Amino acid sequence: MNVLDRIVELRTERNWTEYQLAEKSGLTQSTISSWYRKDVSPTIPSLEKICDAYGITMAQFFLEDSTTTDLTPIQMELIESSHKLDAKQLERLVGFLKSL
Repeated sequence: MNVLDRIVELRTERNWTEYQLAEKSGLTQSTISSWYRKDVSPTIPSLEKICDAYGITMAQFFLEDSTTTDLTPIQMELIESSHKLDAKQLERLVGFLKSL
């Protein structure tokens, strides 16, 4: 998968300009433009900001079938909070959610 092509694909789906992506991600437009000029992929922290701007996880970014589902703010909060749990806590949380 070409990361730069994927960024453009997701940006185009949302009808965003490169400038809008920069604003929503907190990156500068010159940073984003430089990736294309130099044909280099963004760093992981920059890619995380891009994914946050799109409202998707890194896993969704790398899906091959390019079908993404935008996450709601509460879903994003749940994912972010789950990263703070140890394996046993995460297992309990999943069990609790399945019981609902």
